[in-house]
Amino acid sequence: MESTTTMGETAMNARLTALVRLTFGNLASRIYLGLVAAAAVFVAVDTAFVHHDDASMAGIWLFLLAAPAIFGLMALGTLFGEGVAESAAFLYPALVAAVLIQACALGMFVRLLGDTGRPAHTARPHTARPHTARPHTARPHGA
Repeated sequence: MESTTTMGETAMNARLTALVRLTFGNLASRIYLGLVAAAAVFVAVDTAFVHHDDASMAGIWLFLLAAPAIFGLMALGTLFGEGVAESAAFLYPALVAAVLIQACALGMFVRLLGDTGRPAHTARPHTARPHTARPHTARPHGA
């Protein structure tokens, strides 16, 4: 069976590729995603291996790293009811979506900063006037 792609599928694939590059293809997004992954590991270890008399506040780091997008998604979740917005079945995917949205936003910001049309810094000599190539003419000492 032969696979053919239509013009719409090709455009959609190009947009999806661009979105993935914005989300994962720059240093700022990778650092952000690394921080989120480190916080997730910290929360998992704290939840699994550390005994607390009260509730642990480790999970707050994930929410702080996912803010403000997570709060918007949680507000959308309340449209389906308080029970839905507070359930783990909604909260964990919303947390992942918020982190990915923010990584993409960071990628867009980095792209915006990079598309200024000129280099960020150009080295220039610090002279009073520009140097022009002139032939050296010898002057007599008395003139």
